[in-house]
Amino acid sequence: MNQKQLEIMKGGKGFIAALDQSGGSTPRALSAYGIEPEAYDSEEKMFELVHEMRSRIVKSPSFTSYKILGAILFEKTMDSRIEGEYTADYLWNKKGIVPFLKIDKGLSDPDEGVQMMKPIPNLDDLLLRAVDRNIFGTKMRSVIREYNLKGIDKIVDQQFELAEKIRKHGLVPIIEPEVDIHSSEKERCEKLLLESLIQKLDQMEGDVPVMLKLTIPSVTDLYLPLINHPKVLRVVALSGGYSREDADRKLSQNHGLIASFSRALSEGLTYQQSDRDFDSLLESSIQSIYNASLT
Repeated sequence: MNQKQLEIMKGGKGFIAALDQSGGSTPRALSAYGIEPEAYDSEEKMFELVHEMRSRIVKSPSFTSYKILGAILFEKTMDSRIEGEYTADYLWNKKGIVPFLKIDKGLSDPDEGVQMMKPIPNLDDLLLRAVDRNIFGTKMRSVIREYNLKGIDKIVDQQFELAEKIRKHGLVPIIEPEVDIHSSEKERCEKLLLESLIQKLDQMEGDVPVMLKLTIPSVTDLYLPLINHPKVLRVVALSGGYSREDADRKLSQNHGLIASFSRALSEGLTYQQSDRDFDSLLESSIQSIYNASLT
């Protein structure tokens, strides 16, 4: 594990950029960027276009370690290059930004109020490749839709089982049990999730910490016990479908919680914009998310 990267993630000021749209979400990301499905006729072309979009964001003068601590990459992005370097190496060597990798393969169908992660085939091979590509940590997402004790416990159990495999490779796992912002029982789900997470963290052994990526809570500062837990490196928040303005406002009310936004980060960016307009809007977005992460 890179100790300098560990120190940055533990105490640095800023947030994590989520650049990890996968096969299922890439068409929506490209459409928001101004590239419709008729512009590509294959999955290969689709991923080429989204890598160009991500590269444009990463290479922007406003995308720096002054305000961005880390970036989460999709597997194909990890295996692609920016200006001749693998993406993770470019992020760290040229930008001083810590690279993470999304490893989950999407969600299973809803059951008991939650959506578990689908099986991850060849996980050990993927983690070995991540280590070889100089990745610092990984991210994996599941979703809580309803208040269901059994379902939420299953979500947390699955997350921590995978986290143990990841930690054995010296990688820092980002555990992401998202609570649906549209759930009518969001507040109750979050309180139950908090209890389950603390129980698992208290049982953890070994020196490799974990990170948590959670929906911005309905109750302000609900997650302070997680932020202060000795086994937790950092707690970050997903935007979860909120607009950037709403996500920033909600985030700024929670002490110690920093952003890990995807849609809220790229909101308003389009393929058709000039580099000047693109960089200006991205700089404004980064500044607002950074300010919200300083509370």
